[in-house]
Formats: sequence, structure tokens, C-alpha cells
Amino acid sequence: MAQNEQKHELDEQIEENLRRVYQKTLEEEIPDRFLSLLEKLKEQDAQHDK
Repeated sequence: MAQNEQKHELDEQIEENLRRVYQKTLEEEIPDRFLSLLEKLKEQDAQHDK
């Protein structure tokens, strides 16, 4: 029984850490080089659609 409780606590810690890392990643700013690339791709699409 104690093993199941320890496993449950460990699972909760892992879950919380994963949530923290994921949230931190969501809050990161998009690098300028990616924004620039996205803008170039949008321009190419616009030219292709004409």
C-alpha cells in the first residue's frame, strides 16, 4: 500500500514539473528570425495567390 502511495506522489510531482516546463515554454517570446521567416512565407503565399 505504501508503494502505491509513493508512486502516486511521484506521478503528481512529475505531472506538476511537466506542467511548469510547458507553461514556461508557452510564455517564451518567438525569436525575431522566426517572425521574419513567417513574414517572408506570408509574402510568398500572397504573391503565389495573385
